[in-house]
Amino acid sequence: MRGIRIGSAFGIPIRLDLTFLLVLPLFAWLIGSDIASLAGVVNGLFGSGIDPEVLTSGSVRWVLGSAAAIGLFLCVLLHEFGHSVVAMRYGYGIESITLWLFGGVARFTELPENWRQEFTIAVAGPVVSLALGVIAYLGFLVLPTTLDPIKFVVGYLALTNVVLAVFNMLPGFPMDGGRVLRALLARTRPHAQATKIAAEVGKVFAFLLGIFGLFTNLFLIALAFFIYIGASSEAQQTVMKAAFEGVTVRDVMTRRGDLDTVRTDTSIAELLDRMLTDRHTGYPVMQNGRLVGVVTLDDARSIKEVERDAYRVEDVMSAELSTVTPDADAMTALQQMQEKKVGRLPVVDETGEIVGLISRSDLVTAFNVIQSRGAIPSLSIGDAADLPNPR
Repeated sequence: MRGIRIGSAFGIPIRLDLTFLLVLPLFAWLIGSDIASLAGVVNGLFGSGIDPEVLTSGSVRWVLGSAAAIGLFLCVLLHEFGHSVVAMRYGYGIESITLWLFGGVARFTELPENWRQEFTIAVAGPVVSLALGVIAYLGFLVLPTTLDPIKFVVGYLALTNVVLAVFNMLPGFPMDGGRVLRALLARTRPHAQATKIAAEVGKVFAFLLGIFGLFTNLFLIALAFFIYIGASSEAQQTVMKAAFEGVTVRDVMTRRGDLDTVRTDTSIAELLDRMLTDRHTGYPVMQNGRLVGVVTLDDARSIKEVERDAYRVEDVMSAELSTVTPDADAMTALQQMQEKKVGRLPVVDETGEIVGLISRSDLVTAFNVIQSRGAIPSLSIGDAADLPNPR
């Protein structure tokens, strides 16, 4: 989730995802369309007397709908800054804050494993939302009745910020409430085990939210889906990180002496025969004893069958190499594969010489062996296999 950068604050880039540019007009339209009912809710809760007719005359409803939608997303942005500023005080880096379809996401360079730090970071966002709600409510009280349109927007933001804080504290991991739950569980349990329990609770919450959405709002169904996927993904990453703690690339890689390679002048037809015989889908490419590229099954498939005798590996290989050192953490290699969307990484030493290769298969095998020792929470074979596909 990269998005369009629109500025920065506290050294944190602020981005807008494409989905935000689509959902903002939708929110403005939904608020404007239902502005009379929303004014009634504000009047009922706050004991005010905002005149709905003033809000619905001409284009006023759409102006107010747009103002309320923009104000809501600005409050969401401040909510994310609440998390981010506290995290930065603990020394964690923030890559960016992105506004998207379901609100905001602060992208951390590293997630906290200390339960006290995670608890404080998680509650900071809802605390900011509550504070914004209180400030908006105080503003609502002092605004005169002659400014009913502005009074409505401020009252709406007071209400929605409180709702935002309460909703985020529900135990739908990886929402704020789910992270608070994990932090409390981690007081007496290993972090990976606490994550697994919080993720299971989050999945149940997502299921119930989806059922509720069937009868009320389709938007909630989509939100439930992303909560479920987010819980599964973070639980998987956390368990794998625990499994690979202390494991280096050197421990897992296929070493140079056992490594199958191809030359640059190998024909594509020969390459495919090798892949069939060796049951490999990718090879380091060597020339004069030096690593010059990587070739994969997808590269070979790009050549028409009738031309495969004429084309050579050097014509289709990827020369832009993503490599890793033998002393790097195995988890670092996994994250690099995910970021680069590749299934294998050549392992090179400080001189640039290739000393091995680490692949998806190597990591899956290592993970299954480590998990079989019983030192980490179990993860299904399907989850373990959900590493980046070979390129």
